Amino acid sequence: MKFGSSFCILNVGGRRFSFSAELMKRLPLSRLSRLHLCVSESELLELCDDYDRDRNEFFFDRHSEAFSFIMLYVQHGKLRFVPHMCELSFYNEMLYWGLESSDLQPCCQRRLDDRMSDCFVHFFPEEEARRPEEPQSHWLERMRRTFEEPTSSLAAQILASVSVLFVIISMVMLCASTLPDWKAAETLDQHRIIEAVCIGWFTAECIVRFLVSRDKCEFVRRPLNIIDLLAITPYYISVTVTILTGENSQLQRAGVTLRILRIMRIFWVIKLARHFLGLQTLGLTLRRCYREMVMLLVFICVAMAIFSALAQLLEHGLDLEAGNEDYASIPAACWWVIISMTTVGYGDMYPVTVAGRVLGGLCVVSGIVLLALPITFIYHSFVQCYHELKVRSARCSHSLSADFIN
Repeated sequence: MKFGSSFCILNVGGRRFSFSAELMKRLPLSRLSRLHLCVSESELLELCDDYDRDRNEFFFDRHSEAFSFIMLYVQHGKLRFVPHMCELSFYNEMLYWGLESSDLQPCCQRRLDDRMSDCFVHFFPEEEARRPEEPQSHWLERMRRTFEEPTSSLAAQILASVSVLFVIISMVMLCASTLPDWKAAETLDQHRIIEAVCIGWFTAECIVRFLVSRDKCEFVRRPLNIIDLLAITPYYISVTVTILTGENSQLQRAGVTLRILRIMRIFWVIKLARHFLGLQTLGLTLRRCYREMVMLLVFICVAMAIFSALAQLLEHGLDLEAGNEDYASIPAACWWVIISMTTVGYGDMYPVTVAGRVLGGLCVVSGIVLLALPITFIYHSFVQCYHELKVRSARCSHSLSADFIN
């Protein structure tokens, strides 16, 4: 192969493009920049559809006009959609050549987002072809899908329903244990038995899922599995502390520790995210929109610093003797600012001067505007994440139906 030749020819959909070898290496298109790294023809055919050794010509069975627009982006730095071409088809061409939606101009990005949301279409990584499995590995894979994917089979759905039932029972018992009527000795014994049964179920479920997991290290790093450990571990710690110190221990610190550990069992309710699409959507949205969340927090902190300082000055700083004592310090005024910007308004503190009331009105209006700006992006991401998870869930259901028919 003539990799050392000065020019390479790209034949894209019947249209030929000539490039120098040095330019090919510097192109921002990952598929083309990897061509010069190939050492054999078999590696080349993994990146292109065909190769002519004599003419040093690479063949790609792709959309030629879309590639022309992509080359204009390489030359001028601006990428826009091809007129009269579907946005999703052009985006598929972009992914093939190694570009992302962030390379598009903002107007085209909005068109692509609207198109994907309207059509409920999302691009997922291609699934690897499954190799023939041994009987033992096939059994482990079925066990793993039963415990990890609630929609993978009828047994998985029954198991998920039982798990949700135990979560609900444990939550009800945790809330009821704080009632005064539930603090009798007989009631406490019944509560402990039910709690031990729920914890036993959660522990057995977690251990089985760990044993049948493909990658043990990846299993420990998953957020939902960490939450499972946070929900289970406090029970065993509290039982150990109770055994060591006794029920009527005089150590106040140990008693506070036990109460903190018991209330940490509220993490059980997060286990429902494993079985409900809405909670999964919320978690995925927060993970993808952490920049917008940080931006929202920065907006609130900046506004809080400005309005709290002005409120303390107008309500207390100008008249130290007859000033409003609720605004005696800037930290105290921060509480008023945050409940005003979020339009909660508890009424525990409020300005009494004319200037303070004008400032309060400005604080409320600015809070509405500042909170609305990033929330728009968060809402759009939430809708997109919901559609994406809905498509994946539909895929699992379709696979379940096919397995049932077969």
